Amino acid sequence: MPFLQMTGITKYFPGVVANDTIHFAVEEGEIHALVGENGAGKSTLMKILYGMEKPDAGQILLNGQPVTISNPQAAIRLGIDMVHQHFELVPSMTVAENVTLGYEPRSGPFINQGAMVDRVRELSERFSLQVDPAATVADLSVGVQQRVEILKLLYRDARLLILDEPSAVLTPQEVEDLFAVLRRLIDTGRTAIFITHKLHEVMTICQRATVLRHGRVVGTVNVSDVKPETIAQMMVGRDLDVIQRPANATPGPARLVVRDIHVTDDRGLPALRGMSFEARAGEILGLAGVEGNGQSELLETLVGLRFPQRGDIILGDTVVTHERNRQRRARGLAVIPEDRTHQGLSRDSSLTDNLIATRYHAPPYSQQGILNLSRIRQFARRAIEQFDIRVRGPNVRVRTLSGGNAQKVVIARELAETPQVLIAAQPTRGLDVGAAQYVYSELLRLREEGTAILLLSADLDELLSIADRFVVIFEGQIVGELSPAEATRERLGLLMAGRAEAVS
Repeated sequence: MPFLQMTGITKYFPGVVANDTIHFAVEEGEIHALVGENGAGKSTLMKILYGMEKPDAGQILLNGQPVTISNPQAAIRLGIDMVHQHFELVPSMTVAENVTLGYEPRSGPFINQGAMVDRVRELSERFSLQVDPAATVADLSVGVQQRVEILKLLYRDARLLILDEPSAVLTPQEVEDLFAVLRRLIDTGRTAIFITHKLHEVMTICQRATVLRHGRVVGTVNVSDVKPETIAQMMVGRDLDVIQRPANATPGPARLVVRDIHVTDDRGLPALRGMSFEARAGEILGLAGVEGNGQSELLETLVGLRFPQRGDIILGDTVVTHERNRQRRARGLAVIPEDRTHQGLSRDSSLTDNLIATRYHAPPYSQQGILNLSRIRQFARRAIEQFDIRVRGPNVRVRTLSGGNAQKVVIARELAETPQVLIAAQPTRGLDVGAAQYVYSELLRLREEGTAILLLSADLDELLSIADRFVVIFEGQIVGELSPAEATRERLGLLMAGRAEAVS
C-alpha cells in the first residue's frame, strides 16, 4: 500500500482545469520526482497536498486512511511539510528562533530559550546539518539557510517532505551536500517529493518520477529504467533537439566593457569592488555565481538604474557610465531581467502594451507624442508569430500567461530588433525544458548574428551548455576566468564559493 495516495484530484480555476483527475502515489522511504512543464499542474497539486488549496474533487489517503487537509497547519499535524523555493525565514532572527517559530518550547507562559537551542542543536548534530543554533540567519550562506529550512521540518517531525526546486540557488558542492542530507533523511524512514526542472537531479537522487502535462498524469517511471530524454519527451509531448554551443567561436571586438567599477548597495555598503570584464561581439560570456554576490547591483549598474562611485562602462565605443536606461537602449542595449514578474513585465497590462514598453516613444510607433496604433498592432502581431507566444490575441493580460509564455513576451520585446549587447539574467529560471530550450536557441541565434551576450546564471548546466567563456563573481569581485576547455562544474563551483585556487 502506498504511503501517500492522491486519487481523482481535480481542481478548476476560471477557464482552466489545473488538475484533471490526477492519481499520484508515493511509496514510503522513496524520493519521488514530480516534473512537468510550466502550467502542467505541479504547484496546484502540491498546494492541495499542503492544504493551501482545496480540491474540487478527489481524495487524499495517508497509509490507506482518508485525510482532510484544510490548511498548512493540518498538513503539519499529519506529518506533511514543505520547503518552498523562496525560503520563508526571518533574517534578523537566530537559527533556533526560525526553526521553532510558532512551535516554541515553553515553561509556563514563557519561551524556554535553553530547551529551544538544545533541541535545534541536537537535530543539527543527529542529521549532520552543521548549523549553529545561535547564528543570525542574515549572516548565513544560501546553502546553510536551506539547512535551516530542513531543520524546521525535522523539528516539526515531518514524515513526508515536499521540496520545491530545492537546488535553484545552490553551488554544485551545496547541491551535493543537500543530496547527502536527503539520503540521510530517507534512511531514517522519511519520504520526499522532489519538484525540479533539472533532469540530471531526477536521475541522481530520485527513485521514481511522475510526469504531468496539461493537468494530467502522463505516467510514472522508475528512474533507473529510463534516460533523461525519455522524461523530457513525456513532459513536452515531443522529442527535443539537443542544444549545444557551436564550436570554434570567433568573437569580434569588445561591445561591452566594464572597467574597475565600484558600486554600493541600498544600504551604502560595497556591492561591487573593482569589477572588470568585457563581452565581445558574437560570443556568450557566462557570469557564474551564487545569488547575493553582487549580481543584482551589477545588472542595475549595466542598465543605468544604479551608478558607480568609480570606474567606467563602455557600450561599443561610447562611455555610458552616467547615461540613463533609455539612452543606453538607444545605443543597442537589450535586457532580459532576472525577475520577469516584477522587473520585466506589467502583469495587469496587455501583451501589446508590454511588447511596446521600451519603444513606444520613438518612430515608427509614435510621432510628436502621438501613438501610431496601427504600427503598434502590426508589431505586436508580428512578435507573437515570430516568437511563438501562445495566446488568444494581442490584448490578453499578461497575468493570464504561463511562465514560459510570459518569458517569451520579454524575449520578443528585447530581441525584436537585433541588439548590439544583450544582458540575459537568469533567462530560464522557473522554465520547463521545452521553454528553456527555446530561450537557448534564441541566444545562440543572436550570437551568430554578432550580438555580445552577457549571461548571468546560477545554473552551471546552462552556462556549460552555451557559454563561450566564463567569469565567476564572488563578493562583488571577479575571482576567475575560464575557457570552455578549463571549465568544469567542480572548478566553477569552487570559484563560486570563493576558492580562487580553482583556476591555478
